Amino acid sequence: MRHSLVPASLRYADQVARSGSIQKAARELHVAASAINRQILQLEDEFGVPLFERLPRGMQLTASGEALIALVRRWGQDERRLVAEVRRIQGVHQGHVSLVAMDSLSTSVLPRLVGQLSAQHPLVSLSIELATPDDAEVALMGGKADLAAIFNLAPRRELLVLWKAELPLGCVVAPGHALAQSASVSFQEATQHPVALQSRALTIRRYLEAQYSWLFQAPRRFVESNSLQLVKQLAMAGQHVVFTSELDAAAELADGRLVFVPIRDRSAEPQGISVAVDSARPPGSVVKLVAEQLIAVLQEGLAAARAVRG
Repeated sequence: MRHSLVPASLRYADQVARSGSIQKAARELHVAASAINRQILQLEDEFGVPLFERLPRGMQLTASGEALIALVRRWGQDERRLVAEVRRIQGVHQGHVSLVAMDSLSTSVLPRLVGQLSAQHPLVSLSIELATPDDAEVALMGGKADLAAIFNLAPRRELLVLWKAELPLGCVVAPGHALAQSASVSFQEATQHPVALQSRALTIRRYLEAQYSWLFQAPRRFVESNSLQLVKQLAMAGQHVVFTSELDAAAELADGRLVFVPIRDRSAEPQGISVAVDSARPPGSVVKLVAEQLIAVLQEGLAAARAVRG
């Protein structure tokens, strides 16, 4: 097995940060706890500052420790890119890509991405973490992810957007719902029906609260949940309206289980989906390969969802 270019002491510290204790890190790494503790003490002696707070229930990074671990994780990404580039030069697409994406992509876009990569590039491995838009940005900028698909990404110089698409704001309802045959609908019309709302962790919900605070005032009939799957299930049951974009319900729109009705209020701003990387770390060939595949399946998913509307 190829040895890592990142020193063992730094890899041990990273695992302790992830695991929360030396004992758990030792089990994960199959290394003696005493060896890990010795390496961390040596690091702290070399830097002249504590990297961890020793707490009764484990280890917690200090501010200095957080800075060091962020750098270690970037080095790990750089090492993977280097290995992938060497393989590319040899004519082999091989490597690992860490992707962070939205929960709504887990039932349509991401399975297709995994399937295509497995079939076409079996030596490319992929780890996928589902997160809120805010957490996805943090993961990308903090070196925890190589690539991200993020809803409503605000322009940031720290992030390089490889692709983006505008998504009209609308609502999804069951095919038999009273609004299903409408060409468009106003918020006022939509809220005459029970509404299923997504969590405040999502930017679309915060946008609605900021622009249309009256939607959340009594005696409005609404239920809220941090589960996108639940609110879509409520819509498919026949009564509830869900304010969202086409991509949030792409699979259900494509197979006819839900219908998308655009919001026609002039103040209704379109949502967006972006595929991005850390601008400080230009993507290597394998990350570019996965990004291209991801963009393709996103485009295909949108096309399928919109084909039903014509």
